[in-house]
Amino acid sequence: MGKSTVQLANPPSIEGFACTVGKKEGEGPLASSFDYIGKDPYWGEKNWEAAESAMLKQAFDMALNKAGTAPSDVNYVFAGDLLNQSIGAVFGLRESEIPYYGIFGACSTMAQGLALAAMSIDGGFADTVAAAASSHFCTAERQFRFPLEYGGQRTPAAQWTVTGAGAALLKSQGEGPYITHITTGIMVDYGIVDASNMGAAMAPAAYDTLSTHFADTGFQPSDYDLTVTGDLGAIGQSVVLDFFKQDGLDLSSNYNDCGLMIYAREQKDINAGGSGCGCSAAVLCGHILPAIKAGRWKRVLFAGTGALMSATSSQQGNSIPGICHAVTISAVK
Repeated sequence: MGKSTVQLANPPSIEGFACTVGKKEGEGPLASSFDYIGKDPYWGEKNWEAAESAMLKQAFDMALNKAGTAPSDVNYVFAGDLLNQSIGAVFGLRESEIPYYGIFGACSTMAQGLALAAMSIDGGFADTVAAAASSHFCTAERQFRFPLEYGGQRTPAAQWTVTGAGAALLKSQGEGPYITHITTGIMVDYGIVDASNMGAAMAPAAYDTLSTHFADTGFQPSDYDLTVTGDLGAIGQSVVLDFFKQDGLDLSSNYNDCGLMIYAREQKDINAGGSGCGCSAAVLCGHILPAIKAGRWKRVLFAGTGALMSATSSQQGNSIPGICHAVTISAVK
């Protein structure tokens, strides 16, 4: 449809979903939504990276159990995280013996995984496909910023990387929720170089993808009970609202951001909100999908946003391209 949207002929059903989060996330407003809240940031492992793998595996196993599906019945899994070579997903799923696609979309990874899983099923290449994503505050700090022991101060524009993981299992048949439309984003780069201001870097991509989605499909923002980005934080969300206001569209009544939903604003050190692959994954699997399943929302536009940079690219002075992929999740097939 239009420039870059597909309407699925046979919308797959999200049959099982689950999430795990850390202690800080369990103290936020969505605490009752999460399947498991860890008290130990190491998850019983010897290092932060192994903890992230254990966290993702736990969410993945719970999603399969909820769907009553054995790993041997899963055709593919699309999974990723923020770590080099996606080792969170690699070591978390290496014993599953499921055909594996490692993906990277930064904080848009969960939306990217859902899109690829849904298109694989709709295209007739699979019957059962999983999507999963994770992040851990301590692994992200070590890779992208400073060791925790350094105690560096965070700028007001900085976001707190969520310790969390989410997994969803899609099937060709089921009772929903269903994935009906997918808008694949383009990389948008406004020349932002501040790695502590991810919201500003990602917001133009979110605006571009959402605008393209509405133009391609003919949907209006009011056709959705919720349009949710993840994770722009306070600064990125305000930029998106301003862009649409210039177009004569007011998104404020039914637009939110996962980075603002997962933490209470008074929580210490969150600054502009949450971020990380696990942020939108946990909010989706813990809060959004159960709300659709329960009938509180009929249609949600889930738009994962990511900053496509690395520690090396930032040190070399490169700007930060943004990406956003939008997935329509509906209670009706």
